[in-house]
Amino acid sequence: MAFSLRGIHVPHRKNTAKMSAVRMPAPQSVTLLTVMHIGRPATPVVKVGTHVDVGTLVAEQSGLISSPVYASVSGTVKKITEEIVSTGARVPAITIESDGAMTVDASIAPPVVNSKEDFIEALKKSGIVGLGGAGFPTYVKFMTDKPVDTLVINGAECEPYITSDTRTMIEKADEIRLAIETADKYMNFAKIIIGIEKNKPEAIEKMQELAKSNNKIQVAVLPSVYPQGGEKVLVYHTTGKKIKLGQLPADVGCIVSNISTLAAIGDYLKTGMPLVERLVTVDGGAVKEPKNVLVPVGTPVKDVFEFCGGFTVDPEKVLYGGPMMGITVPDLDVPVLKQTNALLAFTEKEAKMPKTTACIHCGTCVNSCPFGINVLGIAKGLQIGDMDMVEKAGVETCMECGCCAFGCPANRPIVQNNKLAKLALRDHKAKEAKA
Repeated sequence: MAFSLRGIHVPHRKNTAKMSAVRMPAPQSVTLLTVMHIGRPATPVVKVGTHVDVGTLVAEQSGLISSPVYASVSGTVKKITEEIVSTGARVPAITIESDGAMTVDASIAPPVVNSKEDFIEALKKSGIVGLGGAGFPTYVKFMTDKPVDTLVINGAECEPYITSDTRTMIEKADEIRLAIETADKYMNFAKIIIGIEKNKPEAIEKMQELAKSNNKIQVAVLPSVYPQGGEKVLVYHTTGKKIKLGQLPADVGCIVSNISTLAAIGDYLKTGMPLVERLVTVDGGAVKEPKNVLVPVGTPVKDVFEFCGGFTVDPEKVLYGGPMMGITVPDLDVPVLKQTNALLAFTEKEAKMPKTTACIHCGTCVNSCPFGINVLGIAKGLQIGDMDMVEKAGVETCMECGCCAFGCPANRPIVQNNKLAKLALRDHKAKEAKA
């Protein structure tokens, strides 16, 4: 696998970068999915009619790779249903009718942390998952028994429009510092590196000031090249270490955490309030008043847009996340998730897809890929059913960042094609294993 500064220069459009976070009022109801993380669904522990307060446990962790879910409003459990998530799976969902009071659960108190085991247990109970979008349960990263010497903190925020991490760095430096100090105390890192793209001067200044508190901390000011925030890309550009196919950051001595995840950890260590709200960038041409909004997890997307003044026109497309790796929202009743860092609503003009034409084999897709994946080989292998060709072309390395499609002059649906190729290769391997 090749590593380089290859990637693309996207129009950042950081329209809300100077807008401080504002907290929206309690919504009339929230719907809490029991899967807002990679892994097994949490198991509901409440029933219809149960009264809950902010921070009350409503679904407990089930299995190692799982995360608990807590009430984000005070009120009454109205219903427990099954909802379809982006993977197509049906998972339990708990709807709470808010009483508007936002009463805090009486049991909320800062965790007692006097050892590495206490720290990991606190992370487990916090319900914190990777807030950069992946949603991996955070405590599992710190459980590693592999020798890790470097904490790499992702403040790159390379997707267009999104500024929630930027505002977190500016507004939550104390919480970030507390999380770093606590993690370092029990993990004993040799280096702590905060990677930030150079187009965020105020955030860089805040983190450089934070770094003065610990000589292990350094701020790496990175080129504004998408996908700078990709885990493998970030580790390479901050440490020079290469995470190969099949490896995790811990295999090269690193733990990688998003900056907003660190801020959430600091909040929990300080207050004992688990992850029940999310800072969300709300933007796009269809949004009347773009904002950075503190949103109770589970709030219907439509309520967030209404808090931002509603729409100037009916949006053609609404996304969870950014335009490069975001997921299209099927309707405006879907809830904000733990890992929702942005809600973007685009006009018909913004969302219009250019006409797809025949591939001209120019190689732009390969040259744009951070890892130099043979995109053309993947497409050809999938077309002729040659899974060996698909695998050798490097499809399993693809992180679906969209660099290939962004630069394609023929506007080919390359990312979708790579996803199909991954599924086909997975099925092929499963059949071979059974044979």
